[in-house]
Amino acid sequence: MNLHTPNSNEALQTKNRSRDVAPQSGICSRCVDGCKGNCDLFNATFRGRELLYPGPFGDITAGADKDYPVDYSHLNINGYALGACGATADPDHATFPAVSTNTSFGVTDKVKMKIPMFTGALGSTEIARKNWEHFAIGAAITGITLVCGENVCGIDPNLEFNGKGKVAKAPDMDRRVELYRRYHQGYGDILVQMNVEDTRLGVAEYVIDKLGVETIELKWGQGAKCIGGEIKVHSLERAQELQRRGYIVTPDPSDTANQAAFKAGAIKEFERHSRLGFVDQAGFMAEVLRLRALGAKRVTLKTGAYPMRELAMAIKWSSDAKIDLLTIDGAPGGTGMSPWRMMCEWGIPGIYLHSMAYDLCRRLAARGKWVPDIAFAGGFSSEDHVFKALALGAPFCKAVCMGRALMIPGMVGKNIERWMKGEDGGLPPTVSKYGQKKEEIFVCYETLREKFGKEVDNFPLGAVGIYSASEKIRVGLQQLMAGARKWRVDMIQRDDLVSLTEECAKVTGIPYVMESFKDQAYAIIDND
Repeated sequence: MNLHTPNSNEALQTKNRSRDVAPQSGICSRCVDGCKGNCDLFNATFRGRELLYPGPFGDITAGADKDYPVDYSHLNINGYALGACGATADPDHATFPAVSTNTSFGVTDKVKMKIPMFTGALGSTEIARKNWEHFAIGAAITGITLVCGENVCGIDPNLEFNGKGKVAKAPDMDRRVELYRRYHQGYGDILVQMNVEDTRLGVAEYVIDKLGVETIELKWGQGAKCIGGEIKVHSLERAQELQRRGYIVTPDPSDTANQAAFKAGAIKEFERHSRLGFVDQAGFMAEVLRLRALGAKRVTLKTGAYPMRELAMAIKWSSDAKIDLLTIDGAPGGTGMSPWRMMCEWGIPGIYLHSMAYDLCRRLAARGKWVPDIAFAGGFSSEDHVFKALALGAPFCKAVCMGRALMIPGMVGKNIERWMKGEDGGLPPTVSKYGQKKEEIFVCYETLREKFGKEVDNFPLGAVGIYSASEKIRVGLQQLMAGARKWRVDMIQRDDLVSLTEECAKVTGIPYVMESFKDQAYAIIDND
């Protein structure tokens, strides 16, 4: 198995000096006294805790590169020459553009989406804040759901409190909700996520009462880490402000030694951490009831790469509480704001976790219990990933949650807009070969103009980028679904997959390729 090197990685901007390394430790097989670097241990010698995170923090996204024994590439999609589900089985009707990629989730007041995918939680990280208009408008015009992540109110420099220490005014949250709604077309919804800090600050009360948000997402965790969310701040005053608001800030900005180290230049940044959440069934049920009493039309849950016990709790309690959507996020996950070694080495990888989820949902359904709508997350980026996840979790999985794969087009589109203005040397050849104008560069630009008229010229180009990349996924999914003879998302089933290895078959329960449809094949051959 080809694993990442544990003592150097491009994400940490480190590398080994030696061409040979010890496989487990990642230390050079010949570590020389006098070496000038640049492995993890070399840098940690003088920068310490800074080596916990990919960098430069806030300017990059990062995904763990550990090669797991089984992943989604070990599944292949079946294509058939027989029949058509959801269409008339003839060449004039059963065309791939006729495939519907629409989906929905929820108990009664369902959320419809044009593509069975939605964004990962984009919360208090700097990369989410500075790119929000691109992400929000892009999701809205694409017709998918956007998740506004944790701590957005808590870190807002302009946050105002009421007399009870709760949120009275949060301009950044106002901005985030408004940008999504500005171009919302009736497909998708904006979910506002809640962690321990958000609950204490009264974020749900604020976004429901003041902003009319309809869906609140409770958060147990995510695929990247098993600790609370973090950001970095680069001023002592800001670190102290966040500490006064109740956050955990490290190194402690109130400590005089740390203040001196910051002024001397040794400490260059502080970390703001959220508290760990602790769950119990009674508390979970009470919180769901509280949110509904506040006026939330829908309550969803996001859980992370925990073992099967916690997964079973999430599924069963979501069933009991009639949760509108349960998102199950497998390792490695994350967008680069998590400890690097934790991203690589913690948690249950996606395909293992999702296979567990299917087994538990099936078991719950067999007992006659209601099964909540499910979404899978954890490293998805393309149309085949969407198909495979829907099929592996069928009939329970309704959509996939994507993190970096939907952020990257937003950032690329934003930068194209900058380059068109001559910044950073202008358009690179990778872009300019298609033209110099946005109408020439973005293949979907005129489609958007036809739909939105002159308003398209007000769209940030990151939003256009998300729409264009999403169209690639949508059309690619149509092609895969047509090949599997499925003209609606709800018709995708587990039989539409095969395992390429026996180990994958053991993990997923999807038949090994040499066994799939074997009985039917033998019946055809043996029929005289």
